[in-house]
Amino acid sequence: MSEIPAPVIVMTGATSGIGRLAAIELAKRGAHLVLIARSETNAETTRNAIRTIAPRAQIDIHFADLTRLETVSAVGRAIAARYDRIDVLINNAGIHAFAPRSTVDGHDEMMAVNYLSPWLLTNVLRETLVRSAPSRIVTTASEASRRHGKIKLTRDMFAPTGFSGLGSSRIYGRTKLLDIMFSLELARQLEGTGVAVNCLDPGFNVTGLGRELSFAPMLERVLMRLKIGDPRRGADIIVRLAMDAEFGIATGGYFSVKGARPLKPVPPGDDPDARRALWGITRDALGVIS
Repeated sequence: MSEIPAPVIVMTGATSGIGRLAAIELAKRGAHLVLIARSETNAETTRNAIRTIAPRAQIDIHFADLTRLETVSAVGRAIAARYDRIDVLINNAGIHAFAPRSTVDGHDEMMAVNYLSPWLLTNVLRETLVRSAPSRIVTTASEASRRHGKIKLTRDMFAPTGFSGLGSSRIYGRTKLLDIMFSLELARQLEGTGVAVNCLDPGFNVTGLGRELSFAPMLERVLMRLKIGDPRRGADIIVRLAMDAEFGIATGGYFSVKGARPLKPVPPGDDPDARRALWGITRDALGVIS
């Protein structure tokens, strides 16, 4: 009897926080991990952390800067060329910037990392994922999407804009609402292909308090002692959507960290027409030929 090959799981955002915890658990379950990282140091630290728990884990690392869309497209093409199949794509990378910054492509940095990069990476790997069906696409969104402010679906929403530290939550929430809309529209497009597309809210996690806050490490330690914001919960819902049988069948869902219960996105995320409009705007903004 031939041995069942290890599922190939491509993942961003695996070198810290809930992503690293999820990667460790996926390796324990026998996954062949294909990690996309920016920092060689963090990537090697993550590889060592995984190997400590799962010594025989298959771990490949590719590098890309998610603020630079050219490198996102390039890493996607390299992965598509190297692997015959992809069983799961996990779009988990994200940032919460507390000051406005522009990317080399002229986009707001949070928009580029949290939304445009996963959209583009998924598009590059789409054909491979369909060919590999049954397969899955899992995207980390957030209930922070409920605090997106008033959103206008135009290309201008990707442009840099001024905001304060407090106002950053509105932009972050907006990127996460777009992730939900992208995921649900993609599920519609891929219906019947055998590719399950779902997104999730990982809840509040102390590891995501903000790498740009000087007091974040101290606050993280305090909250961990108080058992608030346990990152294992956020990692668990990622792993469930990537590996559990029920989520290989379910598609077009947005699931809570609390028992994987279904969530309904706030407007305009609940509008199929708005989701289709966003897809077209994003495709055109990125210069993608569909």
